[in-house]
Amino acid sequence: MIVVTGAAGFIGSNIVADLEERGKGPVAVVDRFGEDERWRNLARRRVEAFVLPEHLDAWLDDNGRDVTAVVHMGAISATTERDVDRLVANNINFTVRLWDWCAGRGVPFVYASSAATYGGIETGFVDDDDVEAMAALEPLNAYGWSKKATDILLCRRVADGKPAPPQWAGLKFFNVYGPNEYHKGDMMSVACKMFDQVRRDGRVTLFRSHRDGIADGDQRRDFVYVKDCTRTVAWLLDHPACSGIFNVGSGQARSFLDIARAMGRAVNVAVDVEFVDMPPAIRDRYQYFTQADMTKLRAAGMDATFTTLEEGISDYAGSYLARADRYR
Repeated sequence: MIVVTGAAGFIGSNIVADLEERGKGPVAVVDRFGEDERWRNLARRRVEAFVLPEHLDAWLDDNGRDVTAVVHMGAISATTERDVDRLVANNINFTVRLWDWCAGRGVPFVYASSAATYGGIETGFVDDDDVEAMAALEPLNAYGWSKKATDILLCRRVADGKPAPPQWAGLKFFNVYGPNEYHKGDMMSVACKMFDQVRRDGRVTLFRSHRDGIADGDQRRDFVYVKDCTRTVAWLLDHPACSGIFNVGSGQARSFLDIARAMGRAVNVAVDVEFVDMPPAIRDRYQYFTQADMTKLRAAGMDATFTTLEEGISDYAGSYLARADRYR
């Protein structure tokens, strides 16, 4: 049985779907559903067990002998979270506790780190396991810091020869978009936010550039389709000798204008782009460029071709966003 935490969330629910489609499992899902619509993220899935996070320790005591892997996507993922004690409890200590359990039981462990660990840099997105290299990173918010702190804690244990799972991987996801993100509110991807705007009135609003040499709308990010993220998790589980910290991105920076144009083509609408001034409060720390260095994952043997931005937007819009039921 594979345990997936954060399974009702965006990436977690897509992992559950991917495992099912690949004939892996059964799957036990760990999450809180609350009162919103995220239950729909798992409505089509075959689930072996539903476990609340606070009951996971007891559930593992009773069912641990059947667990073949733990995929830990559960976290407070809001970059605006100000309660650092919550981040420590949920993002750091919960992850370390699962690491210890997997180390003691000899179970593979894959967990979500984040590209937010890199902070405001615009070059040098290198997924280095070295503790000193990670310590030099400067996240811009407490969420990014909590992921950096977790990576350092776990990698220091490995460097010191302390008990570790037989396979472990921390995944630094870049700007992920795709189905089942609808519960995320303001944290939804720009692609998801654009779809209804484009289809309704053919208009998109983007930030004007405030940096010389960069045109309006040419600010660039590494946008990665969620199905490539889940494909990476599945590949790792199929290659138990592969461990480490890995970037998960497309490896190609694309502009916000590229997304707008791709969305227009996907819905067959001529897009009119309006540029507005970036709020002064974020201008000094706004990133104009991110791009995952994918050398390490490729060198490990992950040679699958990732989805282009145009292919991803077309699939997302046509297979999900345009349907009455948008869920995977």
